Amino acid sequence: MLKVNERLEPLGNKVEIIVNDTHHFSTDTILLSHFASPKSSDCVIELGTGCGTIPLLWCREHSIKELIAVDIQEDAIDMLKRSIAHNEQNGLINCSCITPLRSDLKDLKGKCEFGHFNVVVCNPPYKLSGSGIKNPEQQKTVARHEESCTLDDICEAASKLLQFSGRFCICQRPERLADVMESMRKFDIEPKRLRLVQQRLQKEPKLFLLEGRYKGNKGFMQVMPTLFIEDEHGDFSHEMKEIYGLYKEGRI
Repeated sequence: MLKVNERLEPLGNKVEIIVNDTHHFSTDTILLSHFASPKSSDCVIELGTGCGTIPLLWCREHSIKELIAVDIQEDAIDMLKRSIAHNEQNGLINCSCITPLRSDLKDLKGKCEFGHFNVVVCNPPYKLSGSGIKNPEQQKTVARHEESCTLDDICEAASKLLQFSGRFCICQRPERLADVMESMRKFDIEPKRLRLVQQRLQKEPKLFLLEGRYKGNKGFMQVMPTLFIEDEHGDFSHEMKEIYGLYKEGRI
């Protein structure tokens, strides 16, 4: 089942995911998964799923009505398919609700039903195309830089997929907050819920989590309390321990 340089990572509740040095996950992934938290009755789609961490995290406790995981990279979708099969073989039937889909998010017409989804989620490339030092590995460049898609591409896709008042959840670096909000509004998604993430009290924010509503009313956005990853002693904060929950249990 595992290929060269791949390994299994526990996600909690006996769910495991196949990762490698190119396709893996970070704290940002877990925070976005928690922030978006769909209901079991929702129809959900993730754009740029990578190896499928977020869908698998959501399926630890219950299945979701419809859950499509989209990625342009064939090897990432292959890893997710094998992760689903591995978990099903271990008797974890919730994972069977995930449908992996290899596709460019700019080419979803006819592959996914437009105007259908309650929730769209995306952990996008953080770096602008042409900025920073590019990784010589093309797969990592696609994951980290806006090479195959831009913020406008992502927000346009989300606006087509969402039903009226459906939620679009995204995470990004704070320096790109204005870019994300501008792109959301350009495609009729109104920013409605914002949360900054800080490593500790003395540090500046390192991440933001943002939820927008498709065709939502303008004029109000909830700014949530800052999420601190560490407490004053350098340990995980109480809230981070709650968010990590089952994931941390899986690693003990």
